Formats: sequence, structure tokens, C-alpha cells
Amino acid sequence: MVVVGGGHNALVAAAYLALAGRSVLVVEKLDHVGGAAISAPVFPGVPARLSRYSYLVSLLPDRVVADLGLKLELRSRAVSSYTPAGDLLVERVPGEATAASFRALTGSDAEFERWRRWYGDLELLAAALAPTLLEPLVPREHARIRVDAVARARLWEQVFERPLGVTLEELFADDVVRGVVATDGLIGTHASLHDPRANRCFLYHVIGNGSGEWKVPVGGMGAVTGELLRVARAAGAEVVTGAEVTRVDADGRSAEVEFDGRVVGARFVLSGVAPAVLDALRGKEPAPVAEGSQFKVNMLLRRLPRLRTGVDPRVAFAGTLHVDESYGQLEQAYRESAAGLVPSVLPAEVYCHTLTDPSILADDPANAGRHTLTLFGLHTPAALFEDDHDGLRDRLVAGYLAALDRYLEEPIAECLARDADGEPCLEARTPLDLAAELGLPRGNIFHGDLAWPFAEEEDEVGRWGVETDVANLFVCGAGARRGGGVSGIGGHNAAMAVLER
Repeated sequence: MVVVGGGHNALVAAAYLALAGRSVLVVEKLDHVGGAAISAPVFPGVPARLSRYSYLVSLLPDRVVADLGLKLELRSRAVSSYTPAGDLLVERVPGEATAASFRALTGSDAEFERWRRWYGDLELLAAALAPTLLEPLVPREHARIRVDAVARARLWEQVFERPLGVTLEELFADDVVRGVVATDGLIGTHASLHDPRANRCFLYHVIGNGSGEWKVPVGGMGAVTGELLRVARAAGAEVVTGAEVTRVDADGRSAEVEFDGRVVGARFVLSGVAPAVLDALRGKEPAPVAEGSQFKVNMLLRRLPRLRTGVDPRVAFAGTLHVDESYGQLEQAYRESAAGLVPSVLPAEVYCHTLTDPSILADDPANAGRHTLTLFGLHTPAALFEDDHDGLRDRLVAGYLAALDRYLEEPIAECLARDADGEPCLEARTPLDLAAELGLPRGNIFHGDLAWPFAEEEDEVGRWGVETDVANLFVCGAGARRGGGVSGIGGHNAAMAVLER
């Protein structure tokens, strides 16, 4: 069998199939595998390997790690989030410091109690649904029964049937608190909080591995890919890089994959590329793809900047630092960007990998005191960049840094390290950059709109969510149902679908 593309999901599929004794060939057009889950020395002459695209792990199930024997260390962050507008600190395990922070912001304990109840309910939901992500699809009603059996009444309605925005407006009174919750519904998704797409995005961000916790991969994202490659090859999979697939033909019984003038026959083909890319390889007209909508800035700092609130920067940046992400600001940015305008407010979140895992910085005297910083901007759809890509990218970098500076005692630019050419250690990636560099249509990190993790049509029940219109061709990447994020779930499910046959 042939796996088209060498992203982390494709490697998961290859590893499972090779361990099951199947003959597997993985074909990747880039000179390395991993797709968005890679680490790279971004800045010339600087001994640091940054997680250039993806940067945290939430959805990778422990079961996949155990099944494949992956030698990974995923560390918890000391802090969940900090919002300088309001001085709101949320500990990883909310305690008295979190309670006091809510009290100072809102004037009472009521909002914190509502927060605790909400996230307690979501933990129960995650524990109920996460195991189903590695099983054939169940009907919607079965999923509801699982949730209703463990969670408070109305949780299903609040998450699955009502717009996320309506739920948050009902549950929380404070605009900042609503915004901190809401951001999980918008990462990589261009939608209003009153659009069901936000609900689906939110669910995938809080369901991961039965807890919803986002962890830091020690060694960076490249460590995840490196382990998957090691296991796949050790099991006998052949992995070819620098080879672009130009044609895929499958008729249900046999298949052919053409790359670099070579044609390989196979019983099955698994596609790790986006469904729209697979359509083009099959000679079909690709379906429209939802816009990618994120702006990522990677930085290397000489030192962490001080905050005007006085909070320790090692606390503020250890989790997710929210910049201009109140509920109202998020909705304003969406409305403006949906109208084709660059948002006048630029919601973003920032975190520091090296506060949890310093290993991505080489043991070099030049790295003393240095830290990485990742900024992830929301509501910047691909269409905004089409007329003046580089110019808008530069303007947005300046805008995001200015937004962050409003909460700092010193400009972030003064804290940037310099590369071997004396240039600031900063790079930015737009949706169109992701399209060009990683082959993500319209820069959509999920390969398209996310779907609910259960069957919505009768004929989907019992399937794996990876099937296509041809019986021996499967989607194993983020475009699979229950794909998206650094999870390996699409790869696992495609491998299971093949092995069933």
C-alpha cells in the first residue's frame, strides 16, 4: 500500500500498517517528513530548533503512543493562561491564586464558580467522548447518551446544539472571561462565535486525550515526527522524500500512484494530503476549501520582557497569554475580517515553549537567558493577503507587536535576539505561506471545516470517517473526520479501515 504525503498522520498510518505486517511505501514531496509537525533552525547562525508551524499537542491519544511504542515526553505547562487586560491568571489546576484573580477582576467569587463548573463539565464530556475518536463512528444520539450519562443536564445542548456564543453569554458575565473561553473555538477557524463551526473547533480543543490539556513536546514538534518516523521505518515501512506525487488512480480493487516518473501499483492508497489536493491528483475538480485564518509569529528573545501588571513574565508567558481577546474584541475582529478588512483590533495569544522545555535551545553560551516566543493571531483569513501579501504580513507583524507592547514595560523589539547577520530573530507565516510551503489549500490547518466526531448520516454509522467514494482509497490526514490538530487520529483510523478489509 502507498501513503501519499509524510505528515504526522501519514506516519501514524504507516507505522500501524507496517507493524501489522503490511508492505508500506510513504511518498513525501518535501525533503523531510512531518508536514506542519516539525522543528527547524529558523534563524541563521542561531543554535535553536523551533516548532515552526504546529507548537502544542492536545489530541494525541495515549493509546496511540502506547500502541506504537513512541518514546515521547509531553510536559504540562505550569500555567493555563494569563490575560493582562484584567490581570486574570488561570493556573493549570485552578486554585486560590486563580480564585483571587477572578475576584479582583469581577468583584466576587461567582464568575470563578461558574468557570469551575463549566470546565468540570467539559472534563466529563472529554472523558466520555475521547475514546470514541479511535473507534468506528457512532450515531449522534449514542454520543449524546454517553455525555448525558456523566455530565450535568443541558451540557449537550450548550456544546452541540446552541451557538457557542449564546452559551458563553448565558454562563459568564464578564467580557474578558467570555473571551478567554471563546478562543478555543476560533484557532484556525474563521467564524463568528454564533456560527456552529466555532462549536466544533471548541470541542476539538477541549476533548483531547480525555482531559483537553495542551502539552509541550520535549524537543519540539520535531521530536514527535522523529519518533513516528523511527517506528515506521523499524517496522519495515519505506519512506521516500523529495518525491512529488502527480497522479493517484484507484478503482476499488487496485490503485496506481505516480511520482517522479515512476508508477507504483498498490492494493490500497492512503492520502495524508488535503482532500482538495487528492481530488486534483485524481483529476477531479477540487471542492471549495474554507479559508485558513491564522497568523503565526516565531521569535527568539534575549530575555523575557517585563509586564506592566507586575506579574512575573515566567508566569505570564508559561501558559497562553491572551492579547486583545475579550469576547467583544473577538467578534469585532471577525466582523471586520469577514467584510474584507484588516481587523482594527488584532486578537492573539502568546506562549513561551522554553519555559517548559529549554531543550530546543542548544547547550551554547549564546543561549544564556534566551527564550522562544510564539504568537498566534486570529481572524486573518487568506483572502486578506491576496493583493499585497508581503506588505500586509509586515504591517501585521508591526500591529501584533504593538498590541503586545501595550501590556509590556519595554518594547518586545528590544528583547529580540539577533541572528548571525544582525537581523532580529523573528519570522511570520500567513495562510498563503502555509499553502505554498506545506500544500495546505488556502492555508487551512484542518484541511477544511471540522466535523462533529460522530455520524450525522445513517450510512456513516460504523465507518471510520476516512472513506472516500472508492473502496480502496482513504483519507488519513487532517481532512479525515476527527482529523485536525496534532493527533494521529486520522492516521490510526485509516489504518484500522484498511486492516478491516
